[in-house]
Amino acid sequence: MMNQPPIDELTYKTGKNKYILSIVASKRAKEIEATRRQELATADKKAISLALEEIYKDEVTFKGVAEDED
Repeated sequence: MMNQPPIDELTYKTGKNKYILSIVASKRAKEIEATRRQELATADKKAISLALEEIYKDEVTFKGVAEDED
């Protein structure tokens, strides 16, 4: 169970959109797995946890989705 970083603060960073948060975190976790495979083997954290921490610390940037104007 993930306690840190708080989910409310993570979703705020993605415009309060949990779907965007899950996509960004998933893509970053895949990048981490591809580049730091040896480090993850001995680490006590999984790639998704590291990705969420990076998003929380604003170390990961992404382009937002423009909303349709009515």
